[in-house]
Amino acid sequence: MIDDPDEQSTAWVQRALSPARLAPYLAAAGGGTAAALELYRWNLDLCAAFYPPLHWCEIALRNAMHSQLRSYFGAHHWWDVAPLNENGRSMIGKARDDLAKRGRRETHTPDDIVAAVPLGFWVSLTSRGDRYDQTFWKHSLYFAFPHLTATRRVLHRDLNGIREFRNRIMHHEPIFNRNLPNQRDRVHRVIGYLSTPLYDETIRVDRIQTVLAAKPGHAPL
Repeated sequence: MIDDPDEQSTAWVQRALSPARLAPYLAAAGGGTAAALELYRWNLDLCAAFYPPLHWCEIALRNAMHSQLRSYFGAHHWWDVAPLNENGRSMIGKARDDLAKRGRRETHTPDDIVAAVPLGFWVSLTSRGDRYDQTFWKHSLYFAFPHLTATRRVLHRDLNGIREFRNRIMHHEPIFNRNLPNQRDRVHRVIGYLSTPLYDETIRVDRIQTVLAAKPGHAPL
């Protein structure tokens, strides 16, 4: 039986979200469902605020990399001739299968494939494994980041961090307990490597700092 009026009014939260999903919020809020719900709502606001810069970053990243690789390999479907490893070929194959399930096996374009492969595919191309640093980075992908001020290794680390953080948001996981100012700076930094005008646009519409400043009193930041 729930005796606390506040807890009674928020009993639906446990049923809707499940105890397992609510547990991190309850722990951070000190065990009260009403406070946990406030924290959950703030987490939703944070995810919404991060969505625009993550959107710009992912779209610009894959388009810039696709453009360079298409030019370097001399083929719109460059993935058919590039020395991708097994994981890369698998991701391309899955993208094709997904498009085929939507009835687009014969009609899909290179742009359809670019949009269908996951962010992890593009991040993997900046790694050192399978000589990707020589095959892709040195002669092609380096030019996709005209304002790069870091090494390939640091860029790959930033991109992988963005990928992991982006996946948490897209899979509805908590982000309130992450170092959000650092996440914000990382996304902005990579966007700046790609395009100065895009960086300026991202900063102009950025809401992350405003949402961070509205954190509940029991938030861990």
